[in-house]
Amino acid sequence: MSVQLSDEDRARFGDDPRALFTENLREIQARIDAACARAGRDRSEVRLLPISKTVPAHILRFAFDAGIRTFGENKIQEAQQKHEALRDLPVSFAIVGHLQTNKAKYLARFASEFHALDSHRLANELNRRLEREERDLDVYVQVNTSREATKFGLAPEETLEFISELGAYPRLKLRGLMTLAIFSDDTERVRACFQRLRSLRDEALRINPNAQGLSMGMSGDFELAIEEGATIVRVGTSIFGRRPGSDAHYWPGLIPER
Repeated sequence: MSVQLSDEDRARFGDDPRALFTENLREIQARIDAACARAGRDRSEVRLLPISKTVPAHILRFAFDAGIRTFGENKIQEAQQKHEALRDLPVSFAIVGHLQTNKAKYLARFASEFHALDSHRLANELNRRLEREERDLDVYVQVNTSREATKFGLAPEETLEFISELGAYPRLKLRGLMTLAIFSDDTERVRACFQRLRSLRDEALRINPNAQGLSMGMSGDFELAIEEGATIVRVGTSIFGRRPGSDAHYWPGLIPER
């Protein structure tokens, strides 16, 4: 279908969003290739998850034409609206942001992945809702590796026990762990967050052999994350550009200011 671009669309994405996204994806894939080469890793071990937060559904049609098939979203309501608008396309949605328990019913209806599981209360509600929908859901347990009060996620010392108890929720299919590294220019502090998650993942594999994934790394640090073992990197700004009115220090998964 033909997509009409508004003046606002053109100001943000240019006259040819498909070409923009294609070029940005090419650059990101080249950087992923290089990071894998530096780390001596097989390129097939790393999946790019484009984060399309605030990008309108009609613009995502250009992203589809550029080759994107799974979109990562932070807010469940926005993701649900895009899912409805793009029903004619073979795309899926991964929710990467914090989810309130009362929103679990919406996620259970359409999401294919959830990268922010961090409580039994949420796990129980998701499992209950998924049972009603007769669906399973791939999940990643969020860990607060930086121990910042502004971030969601389990404390590292709570993570293994939580994973050992996930069998109580058969509709949740554990695929690995997720973290947001500290926002810092000190690369060693950032790297330490990724190393901590990888160490936890290695221990978690003794409990659940399906916990192989490491969802870590964003536009500003995904190359470091790959060097430390990331299997999924969540990249938004470097593909879709800066969000209108966005703060350079914004990270999905932060606890909002009250």
